[in-house]
Amino acid sequence: MNRIPSILILCAALVAIAVPSAAAETEDEAGIKGAALDYLMGWYTGDPERMERALHPDLAKRIVRTDPEGKRDRVDQMSAMTLVQYTRKGYGKQVPVEERIAEITILDRYGNAAVVKAVARDWVDYLQIGKVNGEWKIINVLWEMKPRPKE
Repeated sequence: MNRIPSILILCAALVAIAVPSAAAETEDEAGIKGAALDYLMGWYTGDPERMERALHPDLAKRIVRTDPEGKRDRVDQMSAMTLVQYTRKGYGKQVPVEERIAEITILDRYGNAAVVKAVARDWVDYLQIGKVNGEWKIINVLWEMKPRPKE
């Protein structure tokens, strides 16, 4: 019987320690999702400031493209500046509001690193997001186009 109060005190101490870290995780999760949403919704709304806020300046966005002849694949790359400029031109605004998809799933997170799956109407992105100077920024993207619907 003497052990029960000690176990209860130990459990209460563990809960007290866990609560602040759970709050920090929630704040980090919000930051991670916020960066991914700024990226997708910045694109759809043609908001270059929102897009830029989501991206680390050294971003590399890459896609593997297959040569139509089927001979070789190549890796195409886009920089943060290019993505912001495309956003400013309003290419994403061409997607009708009712067709815009912005599904965000945090696949994994450890410390200052996270991997996120972002599904848009026309593509799927795998985002590598890092906490840089207290802010979650997209550092790398590997993406793939969805098949186009047959008309």
